Amino acid sequence: MTDTKDSLRNTVQEYYAKAAQCSNSCCGPTESYSPETLFDLPDDVANFSLGCGNPVTAAELKAGEIVLDLGSGGGLDCFLAAKTVGETGKVIGVDMTPEMLERARNSASKIGIANVEFRQGYLESLPIEDQSIDVVISNCVINLSPEKNQVFSEIFRVLKSGGRISISDVMSNGDIPEEILQMKDSWSSCAAGALPVNDYVNGLFNAGFAEVNVAAKDEQGNLNDCFPNKPLFSALVTALKP
Repeated sequence: MTDTKDSLRNTVQEYYAKAAQCSNSCCGPTESYSPETLFDLPDDVANFSLGCGNPVTAAELKAGEIVLDLGSGGGLDCFLAAKTVGETGKVIGVDMTPEMLERARNSASKIGIANVEFRQGYLESLPIEDQSIDVVISNCVINLSPEKNQVFSEIFRVLKSGGRISISDVMSNGDIPEEILQMKDSWSSCAAGALPVNDYVNGLFNAGFAEVNVAAKDEQGNLNDCFPNKPLFSALVTALKP
């Protein structure tokens, strides 16, 4: 089983190493972000999104908070969060792909954002101290992990008491069709690894979280509590660490 997990991880890493070379969005639109949110970012940063939503706005960040972005990619969500938490706050992005980290660090230098740090690591073993984070965000990344319950436990570990999560992710509602599972890059493109909604929620509860809420994202980008009648959909997940 370990070999299978390592194989999946290597496949995902290769996929996103190639994506890091793209000049703009490779697998996800930036419609989730308002023009006002992106207006002062360079085009190669503002238009490079690999996510399925906007966890930053939903997180309702406050000045001075410490934010952790899981699977930070090119750094877009980190940069948006950094503007909100301000100079007294800090944002840490964790990603396992060197090419993505290089892109994010170069962008941070070009933009001149000093309260952002990027670290290499795996979601299943975060390079973050216990109880050091106020808010965890993530954008369409946890579904890529073959050990999601371990990821949930790690998030719980690094959050301070009273900390919260705001996660955009892809989930399943029913069986995923075999033709999707057999597609090339089905795992890397956020399809084959999608958890059923109930498993996602139960995984967070079992890790110790409270007030877990899942809101589905419709084709217009609106959030609602009714899950669509299709195998895969984007959703926003929020929860608290008691």
